[in-house]
Amino acid sequence: MGNYKTFDKMFNDDKIVSPEDREQINFQVSLIGKMIKAREKKGFSQRDLATLSGVKQSVIARLESMKSTPQIDTLLKILAPLGYTLSITPIENKQ
Repeated sequence: MGNYKTFDKMFNDDKIVSPEDREQINFQVSLIGKMIKAREKKGFSQRDLATLSGVKQSVIARLESMKSTPQIDTLLKILAPLGYTLSITPIENKQ
């Protein structure tokens, strides 16, 4: 980590992680976190969700551990049994 004392300081340094990359990483972490929370709220194991969604349990495990990035069609298949879908929403003005 060089001169950095914490991961947070390194992660928030624009020279190391660009604002665009940071935004994408934060989005993925949030998305997967919400997916896990929805699965657990329904009381589904990864295996249960795999059966209901038609997506292999190993794929769900890789997504939940952030070892792979979900394809949109896979994400839609996983979200449907959880009672969710994806939507496009306007970005709120940050001013």
